[in-house]
Amino acid sequence: MTDTFDEIATVRIDLRDTDPPIWRQVEVPTSITLKGLHDVVQAAMGWFDCHLWEFTVDRQRYGPPKGQDWGTQPRRDAAKVRLRDVLRPRRTTIDYLYDFGDGWEHRLTVTKVRQGEPGIGYPRYVAGERNAPPEDCGGIPGFYEQLDILADPQHPDHEEVAEWFDDYDPEALDELVIKIALGRIAKRRNAAAARMAKKKSNTAS
Repeated sequence: MTDTFDEIATVRIDLRDTDPPIWRQVEVPTSITLKGLHDVVQAAMGWFDCHLWEFTVDRQRYGPPKGQDWGTQPRRDAAKVRLRDVLRPRRTTIDYLYDFGDGWEHRLTVTKVRQGEPGIGYPRYVAGERNAPPEDCGGIPGFYEQLDILADPQHPDHEEVAEWFDDYDPEALDELVIKIALGRIAKRRNAAAARMAKKKSNTAS
């Protein structure tokens, strides 16, 4: 198999059933594992990775390894499958579910597989709009219900919800935080690449 370590793809992440849409666009290496892609989605959306999750591609499910899945239905270990292994020609769609209670459903659309630019660290943030909902707020229905309460100072639950949401702004998107989080992932990946190169060099000599 050709070495595709430097191959990248564009990934559009849409949080489903949001209106107006909450979305991110990132560039990721196709050599990243699906566990690594999970980390990318968490960083891009601002989730805190404290709930169960899974990917679904062509009806095959991928998630945490056995023992870390809290006894849910079996799924393939996402750490053992790379993004390039599930890609289709031209366009690939991947479903990602985070928090089986709140049920945050994401649709990932993967396009534009190509060589990465020299000197650029991947994954990297490209674009996005709007803040992701606070965790544990009841999923999409609970999120919008509480936004309506926040907008109505006369609502009997307004004060309680305002305290829970604190300074949350649904329109605010802190791109710097996303770039820093993805930069940490890229740094770990680059360190791994350097170790691989050093190992190959030592073997060759």
